[in-house]
Amino acid sequence: MNSNTEFVTWFRSVAAYINLFRGKTFVFGFGGEMIANEKFVSFIHDINLLASLGVRLILVYDAQPQIQHRLNENHPEKSSALESGITDAPSLNCVKEAIGRVHFEIEALLSMGLPNSPMANADIHVASGNFITACPFGIINGVDFMLTGKVRKINTRAIQTCLDQGNVVLIPPLGYSPTGEIFNLTMDNVATEIAIALNAEKLIFLLDTFNAINSTTENENRLPRELTVAQTKILLQKIKHKSTCLSDEIQQKLACAIKACEGKVTRTHFISRHMDGAILQELFTHYGIGCMVSREPLETLRNASIEDVGTILQLIEPLEAEGILVRRNRELLEIEIDRFIVFEHDGITIGCAALYPFSQDRMCELACLAVHPSYRNQGHGDRLLKTIEERAIAQGSQKLFVLTTHATHWFIEHGFSEASLSDLPKLKQDLYNYKRRSKVFIKTLTS
Repeated sequence: MNSNTEFVTWFRSVAAYINLFRGKTFVFGFGGEMIANEKFVSFIHDINLLASLGVRLILVYDAQPQIQHRLNENHPEKSSALESGITDAPSLNCVKEAIGRVHFEIEALLSMGLPNSPMANADIHVASGNFITACPFGIINGVDFMLTGKVRKINTRAIQTCLDQGNVVLIPPLGYSPTGEIFNLTMDNVATEIAIALNAEKLIFLLDTFNAINSTTENENRLPRELTVAQTKILLQKIKHKSTCLSDEIQQKLACAIKACEGKVTRTHFISRHMDGAILQELFTHYGIGCMVSREPLETLRNASIEDVGTILQLIEPLEAEGILVRRNRELLEIEIDRFIVFEHDGITIGCAALYPFSQDRMCELACLAVHPSYRNQGHGDRLLKTIEERAIAQGSQKLFVLTTHATHWFIEHGFSEASLSDLPKLKQDLYNYKRRSKVFIKTLTS
């Protein structure tokens, strides 16, 4: 019974993401190591699920291990050439052969429709084409990179047409020049430029680096769960000055994330390729399991508005039922909504608090401090309290008081001292509920 309840709760929780993602463009970038792994089939199953939910999908891949294998077979003397980033004519032949084989393998997996499998009744159509106009990477510090290139232009209209027709667009790391040349590109470059050109909702990289993202513990040698563009730039500076150590793969992709988000891509995600179902856990849970880079901070503290009444009620009603908070009906909450602040994380309200001034006594009351159970013990209550204190000081109050029946230790830990009812403003004393027998705590405010 519990598993059924958990399933129903989980399924309802993802409805918001399904509605949010439908019709949005996601660009996935992944490497040849992932394609060669047995877990790649599960990744294709998850891609099929996203496609069935109406997400517009672009898959960009590379084939470095496969290319290296072809070079070792056919041109062992050039086996280290690609490591330096140089692509000559013989190497390009190996690039084309390896990428062609990988391309057809991916298409074959996307075409599966076996009954009694995640691909049952799947009807995925794959589109590819000469969408990328490329130019030579050039001569850098006297080194000619020859047929290694970079993206010059994206045929966004052609890609959009394919997406409008319901196709999954599959794009190799190759580009073509107006003179008929073929250039070897990097997956990072192609995926980033496509995401920017199409104003994608998400650019998602599947990392080969194992265990590259923090869980709940702080580790400077792993990516945190969330970064802004500004924080990402600081992180890259730390790496440059060797105060933090992250792999070359991650450094390159962090630079891509900065470029993408500054180019109006809403989010860039880094997810480990080693975890089965990683993209579903990242996309359909609030905190995810990867690292997400955004232009602006995801957390916001703001004044509540009448539109927040419903979500505030959802936060406080369970606490009211337990007797932790005093009951407030919708009408009272609507009247007093200007007393409330709300704490949002990525557009979801996860906390609230209210401030009631007693100007004649130069005191304020903190009330209705609540954080959603899933987001407790993460410092959100501390931030709500700090904001309330700042607003009380701005209103000229010298003391902040609270009445509580359950959170006595928490308030003591945050600088409150137990007081008596007579220490409260006379108006509040007259409203005291003797049935609840709430304890009084007061904190002296300092600016």
